[in-house]
Amino acid sequence: MADTIYASATARGRAGVAVIRVSGPEAHRICGLLCGSVPKARQASLRYISWRGEVLDQALVVVFDHNASFTGEKVVEFQIHGSLAVSAAVLRALSETGLARMAEAGEFTRRAMENGVLDLTQVEGLADLIDAETEAQRKQALRTLSGEIGRRVEGWRAQLIRAAALVEATIDFAEEDVPVDVLPEVRDLLSSVEGELRREIEAGRKSEMIREGFEVAIVGAPNAGKSTLLNRLAGREAAITSEIAGTTRDVIEVRMDLDGLSVTFLDTAGLRDSEDLVEREGIRRAVSRAEAADLRIFLGDLDGHLALREGDLLVQGKADLLRGEGLAVSGLTGEGVDTLLRMISSRLSEKTAGAGIMVRERHRIALQSGLTVIGRVVGMISGPHLAELVAEELRGAIRSLDALVGRVDVDELLGEIFSSFCIGK
Repeated sequence: MADTIYASATARGRAGVAVIRVSGPEAHRICGLLCGSVPKARQASLRYISWRGEVLDQALVVVFDHNASFTGEKVVEFQIHGSLAVSAAVLRALSETGLARMAEAGEFTRRAMENGVLDLTQVEGLADLIDAETEAQRKQALRTLSGEIGRRVEGWRAQLIRAAALVEATIDFAEEDVPVDVLPEVRDLLSSVEGELRREIEAGRKSEMIREGFEVAIVGAPNAGKSTLLNRLAGREAAITSEIAGTTRDVIEVRMDLDGLSVTFLDTAGLRDSEDLVEREGIRRAVSRAEAADLRIFLGDLDGHLALREGDLLVQGKADLLRGEGLAVSGLTGEGVDTLLRMISSRLSEKTAGAGIMVRERHRIALQSGLTVIGRVVGMISGPHLAELVAEELRGAIRSLDALVGRVDVDELLGEIFSSFCIGK
């Protein structure tokens, strides 16, 4: 029997309300000890929490039955006043009952998975939802948490199981005449799954961009106005500005929400030939980060240090002092900055158009593994083959999909995922 666990489900510190969650076989019994009786399931009840003759707090208490809670176990949630003293007193009382222990990081969510309430991709979606900083990340995380990946995987899995069953039927009846040639249907099933996996892998790259965020590098010659522009975007003095060339020596980052997308703007060292060793290192870093960036803003003329890529933006800096063709911006006055931001948002939104449901590198690897196996099977059934080998390869493709949703081969991964959760989740 699993231990009963407890923890605060809200952040430590002063607040109007704090939530303490208890989950496990003794949860309802503990509720009775602290509240005198157990309220009806799923009905908030105002109760005094008392321990050893002392009233600790007045709280809203919500009880959940087995198989009707977040963890799939018996659960009680105490919604108490959110002072440090009240939280400490209630947590101490829970410990002193001797019926429960403090939860480990992510243990509530892990139990939800072990009890079949969530699959592994939904756990990842929950983690992403907790960490979401932008509207696009929130929507994507909710989509993952809804179980859409699991439903899609079940469809692919069913087709592969059907294909394996057809192949295995030829093994079972090897000594008899099989009235129907099963290979055309097997090919159709494999072709269908193969096409869908390819589409999801490609769309998943765009989903990863939304989850990880974008980098936009501001590049150009010294004194082109890069740092002033970054400060205007940040709304604060993030970078030192000076008329002295070479002031920026390292890459300065400012993260912001741009129309629902997470974007990190990079202010880089001015690109020029320099004899200063420190400045040369700054330029090297600037070129390296700019080459890896999702989008580059070139302030002023290209100088040969970086080649122009499709989608890069050419902008005239210091619009308050200089006038040229095309878009001109001034970090000092703000002229043209709103137009620049709209252009950046448009370019990045184009990169995420058609984003899929697979949002992590792990998902892509699992799909690629399944796709590789299916490719081998297609090659095997196109020529002389042994049905036993084909059937075993198909089982391997099914295992790849099972690993995606957490059915097999995920023990090491689970420790990494759940360690990122707070104690109360």
